[in-house]
Amino acid sequence: MALAANQRPLLSVNGDGGDPVTDASTWGMLRGCDTGRWAGLCSRRQKAREEAMERLGQAVQDCLGDTDLSSNGPKEGVEPLDFGQLLVLLLRLSESCPFPEIKERSTQLLQAAQETVKIPQQLGRGPSAFIPVEEILQEGAESSDRQIFIEAFVTTGRVDNITVVMGLHSEYLGTFWKTQYHLLQMDGPLPFPERHYIAIMAAARHQCSYLVSLHIAEFLQVGGNPVWLHGLQCAPQKLRNLNEINKILAHQPWLINKEHMEALLKTGENSWSLAELIHALVLLTHYHSLASFVFGCSINPEIDQEGGHAFCPPSPHSCDSSPASEDSMSSSNSGPEAMQEVEVLMQRMKLLQECRLEEEASQEEMETRFEKEKSESLLVAPSDIIEHALSPNIMCFVEDPEFGYKDFTRRGEQTPPTFRAQDYTWEDHGYSLINRLYPDVGQLLDEKFQVVYNLTYHTMAMHSGVDTSMLRRAIWNYIHCVFGIRYDDYDYGEVNQLLERSLKIYIKTVACYPEKVTKRMYTDFWRHFRHSEKVHVNLLLLEARMQAALLYALRAITRYMT
Repeated sequence: MALAANQRPLLSVNGDGGDPVTDASTWGMLRGCDTGRWAGLCSRRQKAREEAMERLGQAVQDCLGDTDLSSNGPKEGVEPLDFGQLLVLLLRLSESCPFPEIKERSTQLLQAAQETVKIPQQLGRGPSAFIPVEEILQEGAESSDRQIFIEAFVTTGRVDNITVVMGLHSEYLGTFWKTQYHLLQMDGPLPFPERHYIAIMAAARHQCSYLVSLHIAEFLQVGGNPVWLHGLQCAPQKLRNLNEINKILAHQPWLINKEHMEALLKTGENSWSLAELIHALVLLTHYHSLASFVFGCSINPEIDQEGGHAFCPPSPHSCDSSPASEDSMSSSNSGPEAMQEVEVLMQRMKLLQECRLEEEASQEEMETRFEKEKSESLLVAPSDIIEHALSPNIMCFVEDPEFGYKDFTRRGEQTPPTFRAQDYTWEDHGYSLINRLYPDVGQLLDEKFQVVYNLTYHTMAMHSGVDTSMLRRAIWNYIHCVFGIRYDDYDYGEVNQLLERSLKIYIKTVACYPEKVTKRMYTDFWRHFRHSEKVHVNLLLLEARMQAALLYALRAITRYMT
């Protein structure tokens, strides 16, 4: 299929380099509103934003001027639902727009409206249910972060909660944003509706309603067929054929083999090209892993999503949208015992570094330690997991819902051989295969992997000037170990020394069954560390998990091709 057929209407820039000429269908923020009138809100030019904001303000005033608004809805052909959506848009702009003048004016309009009608209030406090909003605002307030938020807003019409939390690590956010933008909005083998539908399929495997909801809306915005949203059975057979590989990649990627690839690539009416399949595999692994991040950081619903807002009575009976954060009221995790844990970890890192210099374990010993760690990971399971029933809105995109993560090694069962990382590496094999079939994406993924793996501020809890490379490598390699991948040159004895049991429980849950993460798991590990450091762990989880699944999938494609 020609690439031209898959081109999304991209933003073009006027000669002065300032104002994007927008196609209304590209703006997620304007759903349910008069996109032609409000598109200027996303302009880089202040004057265009001011003019759009003036029109938006006038529309609100016109609706409020209707004395029959609260009972029978506004006149002049404006439906009550439209006005409600307009108010929700104002609420979102007032909370997350990176342009101060729009943020301030939206707040003023909402304050004026609440004297007459029920206005929406944000239900969650901040972008994460685990992280106090004060810490996110404090650590994410640098100018570099604001510039990324502006780019997100101008490009997609919103600064979503994932972006805000990732903004705690702006260097990583830049690479993540470029990669996701390329996968969803730039030229590529797959048509745009299919890209978002694949994202829906992937997120649904982990019951991630946050991502499913976002991409249902995006799917419709790029012209997707609404009938497909009734469930997988209503989607084209070609997309339904992805279900098996989606299921396996999400839960047991080591089972992927060349026969799975052959079934998709064989000549026929619903066959996939190699380039299309690579694009689909990257999307599937991206959204499986992003679901891990959403649950691992407990990302709150967007204001305009279900569960993100509620309409409250006119003033003075408006509801309280800012409940006190549990974390801000309690410092139980910051006592002497938690501080002692940091000191013990620091001492262990120092001793391991000294041991490295004195002696090096043999290959046989390192293999034994890996097998021991892999076996012990069976015993690492949370005790407070609560099973949740699948929502019908998600269930319709999931076939075989009972299929889930199964430990790579189970006593008494025959298991697949360990994936030796040196036999099929990202650097020597996976990178070049992706870049050959889906140009530039291999480079973007490689940059993202490298940035998160090497990301450091040389701090650890209250300590500065710390070399954290040993700890970061232990986390990365433990995640790969959980998925059966072994590095011959790594001593897995370090994992047991550096990763406390509560951290292992958290890592395994987020990586393998993220929908089962609880706040207790999050608070139990690294009790004296900053929330930004725990977000860093989640970024390592996201990328290590994605790379592990990609390696299994790409190895299967390579075997099919040879």
